[in-house]
Amino acid sequence: MEVNGKDDDLKTPLLKSSDAVVIDIKSVHSVNQGIRTITFKIGGIECASCSSSIESLLLDLNGVQSAIVSPLQGQAVVKYAPELVDVKAIKETVEDAGFEVKEFTDQDIAVCRLRIKGMMCTSCSESVERALLMIEGVKKAVVGLALEEAKINYDPNVINPNQIIEAVEDSGFGADLIGSGNNGNKVHIKLEGIVSVEDMNGIKNSLESLSGVNDVEIDVEGCKVSVGYDPDVTGGRSVIQFVQESSTHYQASLFIPERGNETEKSHEIKIYRNQFLWSCLFSIPLLMFSMVLPMIPPYGNWLSYKLHNMLTVGMVLRWILCTPVQFIIGKRFYVGSYHALRRKSANMDVLVALGTNAAYFYSVYTLIKALISDAFEGQDFFETSTMLISFILLGKYLESIAKGKTSDALAKLTDLAPDTACLLTMDDSGNTISETEINSQLIQKNDILKIFPGAKFPVDGVVIDGHGYVNESMITGEAIPVSKSPGDRVIGGTVNENGCLLIKATHIGSETALSQIVQIVEAAQLARAPVQKLADQISRFFVPAVVAAAIVTWLAWYIPGALGIYPKSWIPKAMDEFELALQFGISVLVVACPCALGLATPTAVMVATGKGATQGVLIKGGNALEKAHKVNTIVFDKTGTLTFGKPKVVNDVIFSEIEMEEFCNIAIAVEANSEHPIAKAVVEHAKSKLSNREFQTWTGTGSVVKDFTVQPGAGVGCKVGEKTVFVGNKKLMRLSNVVVDVEVEDYFTENEKLARTCVLVAVDGKVAGGFAVTDPVKPEAALVVSFLRSMNIDSIMVTGDNWSTATAIAKEVGIEHVFAEIDPLGKADRVKDLQARGKIVAMVGDGINDSPALVAANVGMAIGAGTDVAIEAADIVLIKSNLEDVITAIDLSRKTISRIHLNYVWALGYNVLGMPIAAGVLFPFTGIRLPPWLAGALMAASSISVVCSSLLLQTYKKPFTYSK
Repeated sequence: MEVNGKDDDLKTPLLKSSDAVVIDIKSVHSVNQGIRTITFKIGGIECASCSSSIESLLLDLNGVQSAIVSPLQGQAVVKYAPELVDVKAIKETVEDAGFEVKEFTDQDIAVCRLRIKGMMCTSCSESVERALLMIEGVKKAVVGLALEEAKINYDPNVINPNQIIEAVEDSGFGADLIGSGNNGNKVHIKLEGIVSVEDMNGIKNSLESLSGVNDVEIDVEGCKVSVGYDPDVTGGRSVIQFVQESSTHYQASLFIPERGNETEKSHEIKIYRNQFLWSCLFSIPLLMFSMVLPMIPPYGNWLSYKLHNMLTVGMVLRWILCTPVQFIIGKRFYVGSYHALRRKSANMDVLVALGTNAAYFYSVYTLIKALISDAFEGQDFFETSTMLISFILLGKYLESIAKGKTSDALAKLTDLAPDTACLLTMDDSGNTISETEINSQLIQKNDILKIFPGAKFPVDGVVIDGHGYVNESMITGEAIPVSKSPGDRVIGGTVNENGCLLIKATHIGSETALSQIVQIVEAAQLARAPVQKLADQISRFFVPAVVAAAIVTWLAWYIPGALGIYPKSWIPKAMDEFELALQFGISVLVVACPCALGLATPTAVMVATGKGATQGVLIKGGNALEKAHKVNTIVFDKTGTLTFGKPKVVNDVIFSEIEMEEFCNIAIAVEANSEHPIAKAVVEHAKSKLSNREFQTWTGTGSVVKDFTVQPGAGVGCKVGEKTVFVGNKKLMRLSNVVVDVEVEDYFTENEKLARTCVLVAVDGKVAGGFAVTDPVKPEAALVVSFLRSMNIDSIMVTGDNWSTATAIAKEVGIEHVFAEIDPLGKADRVKDLQARGKIVAMVGDGINDSPALVAANVGMAIGAGTDVAIEAADIVLIKSNLEDVITAIDLSRKTISRIHLNYVWALGYNVLGMPIAAGVLFPFTGIRLPPWLAGALMAASSISVVCSSLLLQTYKKPFTYSK
């Protein structure tokens, strides 16, 4: 396998998210008439009669084209038309006949992503998740609190995205569709000249008949069409051209919708800001009337003017100013509480609504009592309710700004691709006919694009002309520009630093490396880390416990006060024991809000996965991130991991009187006919020893290679002109009766000790010379192993290579424990043996043969230049193929888990310290108490501090960087 060769190309798909829905490989979409095939097991078949009866029942279903049931294997193969019958009906038909359906995979699975509005804490996200999972047809649902998104896998035969959105809204949350299916290969078209709904439907029907079009969505009001397509068959440019040519009345143009995430975030920030400013408009004057002016006579004396009985001007003004804040600006807390209680749960809205209502309605009670009594003396708490709501809105405003920054790294990745590209139109001879600037979304496969110096590559492709240096740091984290020449691949989003390059587009839309990196990071940010289970468990009983604690606090202060157990001097002036107890109870309600607890894990995971992506380390979710910090043993594959995976000649030697030029030319002439990697290495080395003139002069003398034969596992033989030449190992020399003298034997022995393969060249029965070939060890390998040792991590090498080579490589890089001559399943067994001894194992590999071990390991790390199978099997992908990123992945994991634990300290610290103070523990001794409005400020501060703590991961720097 040639890992780093020029012929390499990005496979499709390069990367897949770890939580992707896996469809049974037996499910095949037929090209003809949309017929699909489903295969499943049936239990209880005892004879051929049973299978015949099942077949007849299935064939009676409208839409089933054929049904074959094997009585021996108990297996059914059914071909059906999905528009007439679904897999659910097929399954129920078999079960109704009295047979058991086994290994049945729902074939029609679709995916959609929703933006969820109104989630405040972990309790909210769990409620949304439960509501989604209760919907018939929903197979899987994951809700991310920090990302405010949900990813749903559903059966489109049973339910559609609009019905899912309705179900979310019924549970009390807002929902907008972000996208369904594969949005990466979708073009949005704006139509002009549409006069009726029939026109739109006609365009939809025409597009659905177009080859390569998968789905068509129309927006009649906006005159817009969204078309999903297969990039191997068609493209956005062709679709727009088809619409344009279908009628002279229509004008079709590319429409680029606003990025939903940014729009929603900015809208949310604007709402919280406006609500906070409106609340300040009422709360600041109220604060002046209740706390400031009464303290500076005579300016506040007018507030004490009695309107009727004990009712004063100040009380009325405070009531007037408080009411809009409580019921209009604070309406969101009532709505949230209603929906939370309706679904039999409790969240932050419930706590805020309870606290503010207690303060407000008690204050209304004092106002009414003052109106009807001429001797009542009591204090209202209108300022408590108003200031509480204001501080909570301020906290939510600041929190939404901070949360927006947690996905900055992902936004930067998304913005890497340029908006436009220069498309070349060429004739059959390769001459340029025209150059056109087009939108990058209209690029199609095999397009020829011109990339100017300083410009970004819009898509993945292969260089077909030109030479330059490309800065790939934004994708790989590698700062040193990479030389690119014809045949080299380029990655969309990277920068062409110098030289004008022509590239052929090979991967577009969702197939590009950049797009797949973004998809993996998004999936990782949406997935829950196991450490979050702590927050989930706490949130289930936290709010009811806080309400109970608030009631106990109120009773603990009110009853002793009413019975005169504590002195009256403890009660502040203008208060009674009921009011004092009420303030303590409200403070406990508010200060103990669990919002920060729910943000502790997801915000840290969001920042860490985004930061890792910009550093060239793709972490497929919180689960991988958490497991990596526990790793104490790393198992390395050899070829392509510790070594480059590409043979290279490290020295050559002459054993006869032949000239070096002639020796190299003979080797080139023979080995140029072989496709073996070692032969290619010999040719490359021999050519480097010669000038082009010398090679052309020698080959131009009429020398022709004849009678070329291959000896498997030994080498090749042929005639070069009049000379008989053999190129291979000692086995080939023996088979060809070529004498191998002591000097040649010593050369073999010396190089085998250094893990090198010797290639001998024999001319006319005598060894003329030889080449020593090796797979070079990556220069950073020894330093990485040494650094891992300093992190208390053991390194082990497992390889299918021979013992002598494996031992030599292990000695060179500093690895003490080696397992050699191991097959792929054996590698997985070695990993399991280590796990059985209590080790937490990470496997680092690049090939298909490493896949079983990558899956078996606690954490699988795939070298990015390796195979698709290895990349898909891994938990972490090292994009740059640099071993130093093994250290980065583990260190980033450790830093993130440490940050999550610190976040829990911040989140729980406010509650652990704040609740006793809010409950009045210090009041009898120090006179210190926590007013409700201050408790609200602390509650808001806890969420902000957790998000800001997570944002500090943005400053993460690699602990080890290899200096070349």
